[in-house]
Amino acid sequence: MKTIKIRGIDHIVLRTAQPQAMIDFYCRILGCVVERKLASSVGLTQLRAGNALIDIVDVNSELGRAGGGAPTVTERNLDHFCLVLEPISNEKLKCYLGQHNISEGNFEERYGARAIAYKFTPNKLASLNIHDPNQQRVSYFLYQFYKYYLA
Repeated sequence: MKTIKIRGIDHIVLRTAQPQAMIDFYCRILGCVVERKLASSVGLTQLRAGNALIDIVDVNSELGRAGGGAPTVTERNLDHFCLVLEPISNEKLKCYLGQHNISEGNFEERYGARAIAYKFTPNKLASLNIHDPNQQRVSYFLYQFYKYYLA
């Protein structure tokens, strides 16, 4: 075998001092579902996000203490991650986020792993960034307006 081939993201792990706020944000606003929750002493809640998982780890738990201190605005354990959304217009997405008091940025052209845009350089798409309760940046790509492929 020459190399391995990556098909996508299996899961990401977000460490936090406010696990319930993070779970509420990712479930209530972004539509994830709690798939598995271990004992609070362990401190792991796994959220289903399409075909991937978002693991929320309480930094005050057994698992969380193994990873060091809590993330802050200047000390993070992850820069950002990108979620692919089902088709929705830019306007409807901005309206939805506004209903949840989430101030969104502007749609910008960014490089993406799964798509080739009609009018942009290969793999660059219009995307939008928001922030979760940990001030972790979450990006969205809106593929419905573009010709795309999935690995």
